[in-house]
Amino acid sequence: MKILAIEFSSNRRNAAVLSGQNALGAASETGGRNALALVERALAQAHIEREEIEMIAVGLGPGSYTGIRGAIALAQGWQLGRAVKLVGVSSSECLMAQVDRADPYAVVIDAQRDEFYVEWPGAPLRLAARPEVEELRATRQLIGPGISSIFQGAIDLDPDAATLGRIAAVRGDFVPGDKLEPIYLRATAFKKAAPSRLAP
Repeated sequence: MKILAIEFSSNRRNAAVLSGQNALGAASETGGRNALALVERALAQAHIEREEIEMIAVGLGPGSYTGIRGAIALAQGWQLGRAVKLVGVSSSECLMAQVDRADPYAVVIDAQRDEFYVEWPGAPLRLAARPEVEELRATRQLIGPGISSIFQGAIDLDPDAATLGRIAAVRGDFVPGDKLEPIYLRATAFKKAAPSRLAP
């Protein structure tokens, strides 16, 4: 099966094209905004046409809300145009699949507002305040996107689209595009704007 994997949850956006578990091509950029151009580069490197893609794997975060929404929108549009299968994968799960170490570690992703998404093998993904993550640093190696600039001794690691695609290749939990949702552990809260002070 030909798979396009897109992972936009960190500042390093990347796309990969796979045939089953085998990566055929990949492209990445830091802080880029042209998602389609990135995908086109990955397809060109893999020598695969758009029409050959049978499945799209999407990194659902947690991470950059804008980036994740962009990846979901791209997958939704593709499914509208072509009958592709869609699979959403946790970006934290993707990071854990990339970690090659036996000693205890924790994936840590900046959630803003001095909070962090934290997960490690056997523990569920959750939000943690900075003091809790500081305590965790005493017993686990912290790993995550851009995390070394926040916690001394942490290791920077971005989710990789090829790994995301390999995870998706063995899954069968396909969803329609409108069911893809970012992983966002905070309750959504909106404040109504104050009425205009200008007279009509």
